[in-house]
Amino acid sequence: MTGKRFVLALALTLAGTAAASTELDAVRAEANLEKRSKLALDNAASALRSAREAYQAGDTATVTAKTDEIGESVDLAYNSLTETGKNPRKSPKWFKHAEMETRELTRRLEDFAQQMNYNDRAILDKIRARVEQVHDELLTGLMEGRKKK
Repeated sequence: MTGKRFVLALALTLAGTAAASTELDAVRAEANLEKRSKLALDNAASALRSAREAYQAGDTATVTAKTDEIGESVDLAYNSLTETGKNPRKSPKWFKHAEMETRELTRRLEDFAQQMNYNDRAILDKIRARVEQVHDELLTGLMEGRKKK
């Protein structure tokens, strides 16, 4: 019986991973880079909610997949804003939105880590560090602006 449960859990995890990549592909299809950034951050928040639910259900594999999706989403959001070529100080709307969303995402990741078993917290360490790094880069861009060449 446990063999069947394992196969079922593996199939559900793979289906969840395929759905996650499909969601990110839909976000990548957005032509407007600023909107793509917002959609990617929305996807990261959704992936965090899914990771919490999976952790409560005891599905560590899905938690790992969803945290990877959070990282990919945050990177996509940041890269999309960078590709606009806009100066964050002169056009702060989307940069400020991304900065606030990444700050909130960092806070929610820290809360999630506190709710996790101590041994399971390592799953979130890499993603938390990356989200904090993106937040700091966005904040620096808003405060300093682009370097003059």
